[in-house]
Amino acid sequence: MTSQQSRQNQLHQFIVTSAQMSAIEGRLFAAGMPVAALMEKVAQAIFKRVIALYPHPRVRRIGVLVGPGHNGGDALVVARELHFAGYEVLIYRPLSKGKELTGQHGEYVASLGVKFHDQIEPLLDCDLIVDGLFGFGLERSISGEIAEGINRLNAQSQPVISIDLPSGLHTDTGAVLRTAIQANHTLCLGLWKLGLFQDQALAYVGKAELIDFDIPLADIQAVLGDRHPIHRITSTVAIAHLPLPRPQLTHKYKEGHLLAICGSQRYMGAALLCGLGAKASGVGMLTIAVPNSLKPYMSQQLADALVVGCPETASGAIAHLPDSIDLSSFGAIACGCGLTLDGMGVVQAVLESDRPLILDADGLNALAQLGTISTLSQRQAFTLLTPHPGEFKRLFPPAQDEGEDVVRAVRQASEQTGVVVMLKQARTAIGYPDGSVWINPESTPALARGGSGDVLTGLSSGLIAQAIARKIPVEPLVQTAVWWHAQAAISAALARTELGVDAVTLSEFLLQVLPQFARSGNDAQRRSG
Repeated sequence: MTSQQSRQNQLHQFIVTSAQMSAIEGRLFAAGMPVAALMEKVAQAIFKRVIALYPHPRVRRIGVLVGPGHNGGDALVVARELHFAGYEVLIYRPLSKGKELTGQHGEYVASLGVKFHDQIEPLLDCDLIVDGLFGFGLERSISGEIAEGINRLNAQSQPVISIDLPSGLHTDTGAVLRTAIQANHTLCLGLWKLGLFQDQALAYVGKAELIDFDIPLADIQAVLGDRHPIHRITSTVAIAHLPLPRPQLTHKYKEGHLLAICGSQRYMGAALLCGLGAKASGVGMLTIAVPNSLKPYMSQQLADALVVGCPETASGAIAHLPDSIDLSSFGAIACGCGLTLDGMGVVQAVLESDRPLILDADGLNALAQLGTISTLSQRQAFTLLTPHPGEFKRLFPPAQDEGEDVVRAVRQASEQTGVVVMLKQARTAIGYPDGSVWINPESTPALARGGSGDVLTGLSSGLIAQAIARKIPVEPLVQTAVWWHAQAAISAALARTELGVDAVTLSEFLLQVLPQFARSGNDAQRRSG
C-alpha cells in the first residue's frame, strides 16, 4: 500500500464536529495557508466532481445557491468555473452582505455577465442545482423567504449537489433546522462531518463523497488527539479481520466455542436466525440452548450445532439451564434472541458468569426490568449490548430525543456501564468505554425486516468467540460484524431488491459476499508488499 493510499484510508476514518473542523482549519491558516488559496483549491475540486457527475451537454443550465459565508464563496468559484466551461449559470443570492472574500468572488462573477437573483424562482427550471447556502456550523433555524425558497426547490425534480453538507442541517446532530435542502449528492469537504451520519439527516444527504484537500494528518491528530474520537467504519478496517485466518494445525474448540441461549415457543425462528448468523461467522463450535419443545426443530435445521433442550415454563420459554451446561466451558455467550421475559432467570445467570457476554432483544429487556444495568461495570469479562432505539431508551432513560446527537448518547451509555454498546439503527453506532465511537456509514432499508438483528447477534457472537479463543482483541470484531452484516444486506438487495431480503436470505449472503472481501484484503497486502 502506498503512503497516499494509507493516508486516504486514515482520512476516511475520521469524523469531526463543527468545533473540531474549525480548529483544524484554524491551524492551517495559522501555519500560513491563505484563506483565498484554500477556497480556490477546494472549489476547483468541487467543480471537477460536478462536471464529472453531470457533464455538458447532458446538463446545460445550472443554478448555484450562494450564502454569505465561505461556503458561498466556494459556490461562487464553482459558478465561475462552470461559466467558463460553457454551462449557463444562474445564481440565487438571498443575502447580499457576507464575508469579504465571498463578496469579492461575487463581484468578479457578476462582471462575467452571470445573472444574480434574490428570489429562487428563476432557478427552478435549471437542470442542476449546486447548494452553497450554508456550510458547517449552522445552528439557527432557517426561516422567511430563504426557507420558502428551499421548500420550493425541494418540490422540484432536478438533482441537487450540496457543498459540505445540505444547507439547513445541523453539522453535529444532523437535525433539520426547520427546513433543509434535499440533496442527491453531498460533497463533504476535508473531513467527514458528524451530522451526515445521523439517522435524521439521511433523507437529505443523498450519496455522500469526501473531497480531500490535503489536510496534514498532523493537524488532524493535534486537534482530535486520542480522547473521545469518532470513527467511520471503512472497508479497510472491516476486512482486516475477514476471513479470520486459521493455522494449519487446529481443531474446532481452538476456533471458538459459542453458547447461544435463545428461543421460545413464541419466537422459535429467532433461535434459528441467531444460529445461522453464528454459523456464517466460522465459529468452531456452536451450542444452542433452547426450550425442550424446540430441540427437534433446531436439530433438524442446524445439524452441525449441538442443540441442548432446557426445562421450559408454561408459556414455552426457558425456565433455567440444565445441569449439563457449564457456563465456564464456553468462550462466549449470546443471550436473548426470542427468549421472552419469562426467561429472565437465565439472563440473571449469565450476567453473574465470568464469560464474555452478548445481550440482545429480551436479554436487554430483562436487564432493564431487573434494574441491574448499573452492575454491568462490575463484570470483568467483555460485554456487548446490542439494542435498537426502543430497547436503548428502556435501558438508558432518558435516552436521546430526535435531533440529539446519537454519538453523545451511545458514548454516555458505554462510559456509564463500562461495556460496549451497539445502537442498531440506519447508521449503527458502537460506543466503547474509553469514549470512542465507531459509526457504520453504509446500510440499506432492506434490514428493516424481522430477524435481521438476530442474524447480527449470531454473527457478532461467533466472531467474538473466535477472538477469545485466539487471544486477539475483541473490540475490532464488533465493527467488522456490523459492517459485514450491512454489506451482505446491500449485496442481497442488489440481487433481490430491498423487498426480497428476508433474514434467512441475509444469513446466506453473509458467506456469498465474503470471498470478495478476502480478495480485497489480499490485493491490499500485495500492494503493501
